[in-house]
Amino acid sequence: MNNRPELTVRGLIIGIIITLVFTAANVYFGLKAGLTFSTSIPAAVISMAILRGFKDATIQENNIVQTVASAAGTLSSIIFVLPGLIMIGYWTEFPFWTSFWICALGGILGVMYSIPLRRALVTQSDLPYPEGVACAEVLKVGSSGGSASAADIEHGRAGLLAVLWGSIVSAVFAVIVATQVFASDVARTFRIGRSGAVSGFDFFLSFALLGIGHLVGLSVGIAMLIGTFIGWGWGVPHFSALAGDITTAAATIAQKTWSTKVRFIGAGAIGVSAIWTLLKLVKPVTSGLAGAMAASRARKAGKADTLPITERDIPIGMVGLVTLLCMLPIGWLLGYFGNSSGLGAHLPTLIIGGVVYIVLMSFFVSAVCGYMAGLIGSSNSPLSGIGILVVIGAALLLVIGVKPYVGPEATKALIAFALFTTAVVFNVAAIANNNLQDLKTGQLVDATPWKQQVALIFGVIAGAFVIPPVLGLVNQAYGFVGAPGAELRPHPLPAPQAGLISSLAQGVIAADIDWSLIRIGALIGVGIIVLDEILARTTKQMRVPPLAVGLGIYLPTQSTLMIVVGAVIGWLFDRRADRTPKPEATKQLGVLLASGLIVGEGILGVVISAIVVFSGKDAPLSVVGPGYETAGIIIGGLAFAVIAFALYRWILRMGSARAA
Repeated sequence: MNNRPELTVRGLIIGIIITLVFTAANVYFGLKAGLTFSTSIPAAVISMAILRGFKDATIQENNIVQTVASAAGTLSSIIFVLPGLIMIGYWTEFPFWTSFWICALGGILGVMYSIPLRRALVTQSDLPYPEGVACAEVLKVGSSGGSASAADIEHGRAGLLAVLWGSIVSAVFAVIVATQVFASDVARTFRIGRSGAVSGFDFFLSFALLGIGHLVGLSVGIAMLIGTFIGWGWGVPHFSALAGDITTAAATIAQKTWSTKVRFIGAGAIGVSAIWTLLKLVKPVTSGLAGAMAASRARKAGKADTLPITERDIPIGMVGLVTLLCMLPIGWLLGYFGNSSGLGAHLPTLIIGGVVYIVLMSFFVSAVCGYMAGLIGSSNSPLSGIGILVVIGAALLLVIGVKPYVGPEATKALIAFALFTTAVVFNVAAIANNNLQDLKTGQLVDATPWKQQVALIFGVIAGAFVIPPVLGLVNQAYGFVGAPGAELRPHPLPAPQAGLISSLAQGVIAADIDWSLIRIGALIGVGIIVLDEILARTTKQMRVPPLAVGLGIYLPTQSTLMIVVGAVIGWLFDRRADRTPKPEATKQLGVLLASGLIVGEGILGVVISAIVVFSGKDAPLSVVGPGYETAGIIIGGLAFAVIAFALYRWILRMGSARAA
C-alpha cells in the first residue's frame, strides 16, 4: 500500500498547470461577482481524464492533482483585500514581488495552521463537507481502474461530458454577452411612494452564478435571499427615504445608499456570526491539538508505522518550525511596507505588533473558515466577512499604537498598512479553509495527509505567481469601483469585498465610521443566529447560515439573486433525480454540470479582459448599436432560461438512460 503512486512529479505538474488556469479565472470572476468558486471537482475530472492514459495511476494520485489545483479556488480570495490598496489611491498597480510574497507566505502558513485543525474539524467532527465529499465521489467513480465495472466506466464518461458541455455552454454564452447581442443582466430600479424611498433588483445572466447556487444548496440560497430582502426590501428603502432625495436618479440613490449604509449593516451581521462560530470551536480545536501532540509522541517513540495512513500529518514540530521561519520574511515585508509608506520611525511597533497580530488572528480565522467550509462548502466560505473583523482589529490597533504619534498626512499610510496586514491573514485563512476541504476528500479516498499538505504548498506557490499579473491585467482593463479615476471607466469591476474592507479601514482610522450601522447589523446577526439554532433543534435539514445572510445583505443583487435561482434549480433537480433509477449518480452529474458552468465562464472572463486591454476599447466585441438594450434583455433572458432548462433536462435524461 505504501508503494502506491501518490505524490508524483507528473501529478504535481498537472496540478500546477490546472492551478495557473483556474487561478486566473477565479481572480476575474471574484472581482466581478464578489465570490470565488471551488476548483477541486473540475480539477479532479480533468486529472482523471489525463491520468487515465497511465496504467499505474491511482485514486490517491488524482487526489494530489485536485489538492494542488484547489489552491486556485481560495488563494485567489486575496482579491477581497489587495484591490483596496488601489481603491484608496495608495497603489496604482500591483507590484509583482510584494503581491507574490503576500500570497505565498500567507498560503504556506495556512497549510501549517490546517494541520492541528484537521483532527478537530475533519476526523473528530460530523461536519458534512459537501464539496469535499462530492470531490471524493468523483474520484472514486473515475479512478476505479481495471476493477471498474462497465457501469462505473460509463459514469466516468458521463461526468466528463457534463463538465465539458457545461464549460462550453457557459463560455459561448459569455462570448455572446460580450457582443451585447444578449444583455448581461435584467435590472430595474424603482421608487416607492413619494418619500424618496427607492429599491431595485438585478438578475445577472451568469451561468457561473447559477452553478455556484446549485453547489451551495437551498439553505444557503434561502439565507442569501433573506439577506437580500433585509438589504433591499428594508435597508435601501428605509435609508433612502430618510435622505428624502426626490430629484436624483433612482439608480444613483439606490447604489449610494447600499454602498454607504446597507453594506455596513451586513458587516455587523457577518462580524457577530464569525464570533459565534469561533466560540463553538474552542473545544474541538483544543482536542485537535492534543491529538496532534499524541501523534508526535508516537513518532518519537518509533511507532510511526502504527499510525493509520490517514492520520500521518506533517509532524507538529516541523509545523512549528515552518511557521516561525515564515514569520521572518513576513516581518521583513511589514517593515519594508511601513518604511516605504513613510512610517519608518515606528517600524519596531509596526513589525512586532503586525507579526503577533498575524500569528494569533490567523489561527482564529482559520478555525472559523474551516468550520464554515465543513458546514456549507468552501465555495461559500465567509472569508470576506472574516476580513471585516480582521481589518477592523488591525485598524483599531494602529489607532491606539501609532496614530497618536504621527500627523494627519500619515492617515493614508496607516490605512494601507491595515490593509496590507489583513491581506496576509486573509491568505492564511483561505488556504487553511481550502486544505481542510481537501483533507476531508483525502480521508474518504485513503490518502496520506502529509502528502496532500506538501502538494498544497506547491499549488500555493504556483497560484502566487499568476495572481499579480492577472490582477494587473483586469485593473488596466476595467479598474475598480471607488478607485481614483474609476468614474471615467464605463464598466469598472465592483470588487465589493475589497471596497467594503477598505472603507472600514478608512472609517476606523479617520474616526468617521458610523458604528450605529454596524450595531444594527450585529443585532440582525444575533437574531439570525437564534433563528438558526431554533431550526437546528426543530427541523432535520433546514438551516439559515448566519454568514450567508450577512453576505446577502452586503453583496449587490447582481451577485446574489442568480445564486438564489441556482440554489432553487439545484434543489428541484435533486428532487427530480430522486425519482430516477440511480438518484445519487444523477445528482452527482448535476454537481459536475454546475462545476463546468462555473469554469467555462470564469476562464472566458480572463480572455475577454485580455482582449479589452490589448484593443484599448471598453466593449471590443460589441456588434450592436445603441437602442438595442431592451431587445438584448428580452432575447438574452429567454435564451438563458431555455438553455438552463435544456442542460438540466439533458443531465436527467443521461442519468436515466445510463441506469436503464
